[in-house]
Amino acid sequence: MKSDVIAVSSRHDQIEEALKQAEKTAAFKGLSQKGTLHLVLLTEEMMGLMRSITGETEGKFWIEDEDGVFQLHLQVTTPMNSMKRERLLSSSSSGKNESAKGLMGRLRDVFDRSADEDVSAFTSPMLLPGAYEYSEKAGLNWEWSMTHYQQELASLVAMRDEAAQKAWDELEKSVVSHVADEVKVSIRGRIAEMIIIKKIT
Repeated sequence: MKSDVIAVSSRHDQIEEALKQAEKTAAFKGLSQKGTLHLVLLTEEMMGLMRSITGETEGKFWIEDEDGVFQLHLQVTTPMNSMKRERLLSSSSSGKNESAKGLMGRLRDVFDRSADEDVSAFTSPMLLPGAYEYSEKAGLNWEWSMTHYQQELASLVAMRDEAAQKAWDELEKSVVSHVADEVKVSIRGRIAEMIIIKKIT
C-alpha cells in the first residue's frame, strides 16, 4: 500500500498534513497504540528535519507498507547551493546556521549541502560517511545507511577515535536510531531523499 503523496515545505502548515497522513495510515492499517505512536514519532522527526533545512524548501512525503514494514519517504528537490546558502545565512541575525548536532542535525546538513558541486562536503567520516560518485552530467550521487554508519563508527570507537566516540554518543541519543530499524538517504543530482524503515507488528 502507498499513501497519498503530500506536498510539504519548510512552512509549518504543510508539515502538519504529513502528521495527519501518518495518523490516517496507522488507523487504516489498524496499528496498535504503540505502532501508531512510532509511525507518528518518526514522521515528526522527519518533518523536524524538513523545518530546519536552510531556506524555504519544497518536498514530497508519503508512506509505503508491505507485510508490516513501513517506509516513510521524504523527497526534496534542493534549490540551494553553497553560494545561495551563504548569502541566505549572511542575511540572518546570527549570520550562521545551527550547528549539525545529533543524527538528524547531521542529516539536515546533508540535505542543505545536497546541491553543492563540491563532493568533499560528503566525504568527511564524522559528517556522514557514505558511498558517492560525481559526474559533470549527472551531478552528485550519494548514498548513506544508518546501519552502515553504526558499523563504521563502532570500528572507529574500538580504535579509540575521540571524534567517533562523540558521534556514537550523539547516535545513542537519537530518537530515530532507537525507534527506526533503518534510515537511508540518497542524493541523485538535485533530488535528496530520506527513507525511514520500521517494522510494526
